[in-house]
Amino acid sequence: MRVPLISVIAAISLAILSTGCTNTPEEKAKEHGQEIWFEEYLHDYGQIEEDGDGTWAFSFKNLGEEAIVINRVRSTCGCTVPDWPHQPIEPGAAGKITVKYNTATTGTFLKSVIVYSTAANSPVKLQIKGKVVPVNTEAE
Repeated sequence: MRVPLISVIAAISLAILSTGCTNTPEEKAKEHGQEIWFEEYLHDYGQIEEDGDGTWAFSFKNLGEEAIVINRVRSTCGCTVPDWPHQPIEPGAAGKITVKYNTATTGTFLKSVIVYSTAANSPVKLQIKGKVVPVNTEAE
């Protein structure tokens, strides 16, 4: 029984595509020279109540072959306060950069935090966005 050539080509193409899709985001990042890799670069709070908890932690991993030191993390305004690990991050180790947004003012926001480190892909821009809504003060 002969298999049509188109079926063979389709099977080979499918095999190539499926192996290309098995790379994890970390593997893809490493292929692109990223030594410090974040699980997400933009966090969307959605709607958050006025004076609510505006804290978020960006998780990262050192994909490089040497320890990474985060030298500083700069926010684009005083309403966003970052906190980061000050000790070296060893190869394969993970960490978190915590960002606290001041939710005292209502309205939409999009703020950036720039991470400066000894990684090859430094600096890295992280962003938070959302909408702070007034607390419902109606009596029930």
